[in-house]
Amino acid sequence: MLSTTYNNNSFFLLTIIILLVLSSVSPSNAQLSSTFYSKTCPKVSSIVRNVIKQARKSDPRITASLTRLHFHDCFVNGCDASLLLDVGGNITQSEKTAGPNNNSARGFNVIDNIKAALNSSCPGVVSCADILALAAEASVSLEKGPSWKVLLGRRDGLTANKTGANTLLPTPFETLAQITAKFSAVNLNITDLVALSGAHTFGRAQCQFFSQRLYNFSGTGNPDPTLNATYLTTLQQSCPQNGNGSTLNNLDPSSPNTFDKNYFTNLLNNRGLLQTDQELFSTNGSSTISIVRNFANNKNAFFQAFAQAMIKMGNISPLTGTQGEIRADCKKVNGS
Repeated sequence: MLSTTYNNNSFFLLTIIILLVLSSVSPSNAQLSSTFYSKTCPKVSSIVRNVIKQARKSDPRITASLTRLHFHDCFVNGCDASLLLDVGGNITQSEKTAGPNNNSARGFNVIDNIKAALNSSCPGVVSCADILALAAEASVSLEKGPSWKVLLGRRDGLTANKTGANTLLPTPFETLAQITAKFSAVNLNITDLVALSGAHTFGRAQCQFFSQRLYNFSGTGNPDPTLNATYLTTLQQSCPQNGNGSTLNNLDPSSPNTFDKNYFTNLLNNRGLLQTDQELFSTNGSSTISIVRNFANNKNAFFQAFAQAMIKMGNISPLTGTQGEIRADCKKVNGS
């Protein structure tokens, strides 16, 4: 009897120990917290915001560009600031030169300025991955978009993945099915896809990323039939055939620097700039159509869905705890 009691107690204690161990290795995104820097760098959000406000005075595109950096970082290796790494040391290929980023992704100097400001206030504390997340939220809210509590505590990766950037990031030339698959691969659903596409309510795109819609869509020798005729003429004037492929065009011509729901109104009127924009509304039978209509008619619904999708995206495979490092310079791994 004594032996049985002892064994039961031992089993009970062992169970408690196992549960405690398991609780300490819970999924990494559970360790992210909006108050992560409340004691170590309490002014982190205002420092990030102030640097962006300064940059915005001379570069009205910067807020859209910074939002895009967070997106392009998280879809490759998770939200680990791998996008920011230059070639050097053990980094033999940079994500910056991958197709979706080369001569397109921008705002790296502003990220460096934010890092410098944070190093002055709380050196060695805030990761570059968290800077990207905070910069995206500040950029959206500064342009009259939604605000949300950014979950923090990410650490910086030690590697870059140029191949991943070339294959995992959505491109403007893909079908809705292809884009949906890429979002699904990182656990983002259809509503997240439509909401995050709404970030094209501000920013610019180069002619090379949509000119195929203007002259030879899908090899037909004709323009994309879903393009509004008046809008088509405007775009052809801006992007003449065999013209300068780097000419910039507003993603949302109605309010190019404001974060609002006009992007979705444009889609209802066949005025989506990129193929992947218009496909959200013009793909027959797609479940995205009703979501586009809802967001076009309800700004609050869009803003709420966008904020939730940004939080979900920010939770893609973060490094936490002792994983990775806190880079001293966002462009390079420590010690390189």
